[in-house]
Amino acid sequence: MTAAASQPGSIHRTARRLTAEGSEALDEIVAEEVAVALVYNGISHAVMMATPCDLEDFGRGFSFTERIVEKASEIYDIDVEDMRDSAGVRGIEVRLEIAAQRMVGLQKRRRTLAGRTGCGLCGVDSLEAALRPVPVVTALGSVRRQAIEQAMTTLPGEQRLNRVNGATHAAGWANPDGGLIAVREDVGRHNALDKLAGALMARTSAGAALEPGGFVVVTSRCSYEMVQKAAALGAAAIAAVSAPTSLAIETAEQAGIALVAFVREGRLTAYAHADRIIAS
Repeated sequence: MTAAASQPGSIHRTARRLTAEGSEALDEIVAEEVAVALVYNGISHAVMMATPCDLEDFGRGFSFTERIVEKASEIYDIDVEDMRDSAGVRGIEVRLEIAAQRMVGLQKRRRTLAGRTGCGLCGVDSLEAALRPVPVVTALGSVRRQAIEQAMTTLPGEQRLNRVNGATHAAGWANPDGGLIAVREDVGRHNALDKLAGALMARTSAGAALEPGGFVVVTSRCSYEMVQKAAALGAAAIAAVSAPTSLAIETAEQAGIALVAFVREGRLTAYAHADRIIAS
């Protein structure tokens, strides 16, 4: 049972609402979730459940935050191939051509991620692979509380998909004053942050340098993987609307990133490097 999607990332589905007064048929818009395979130099590496929009950003950002490449120039080409019209195929391939030396490294640590929604560590086969060293952010600086609150307050207005389907997370990059530079959405919070990373890589490759002291805001809880990805971007802080995990706090301390959570209703709680959050 399918119907035309209202826009990329959302799709119509019929449903039935039951109440004490009876039932009614509904035409609902829900978040689209499909299997997305990341294929490097012709070899499938990872399959993630994701929202099928901004997939070039996803491929680019995943490659960077997972340390498959170290810089955008090591990705030579990205092609998104929708396979859902093929017999028996229900997913999309993101095909990347990367530098030969990076492919050699990838093959040495190749793993298959057949993941649940937003599952950032599915398929990792060792503790060493799961808990890899975190990048240390060297450009340490302070972040104003008002800037964090401004970015988080602005973020819902930039959630184009979530306004329609009510089921997608968002990750945004804010400049030091709290202005949002880029926002990406996905049913998976890790995917949204990878898409954001890819969007930022595209910006910098086009010559638009990121202002030092920028930070990440997310509409989810803050886990270890989220801090890892924010550290890869060189963020001064990561701010979440919900709670952090213990390992996220420890990782933020190691990475030199300020971690704040429960950013809502004019307040926030700083869990890591609280001294770098300016109260005014």
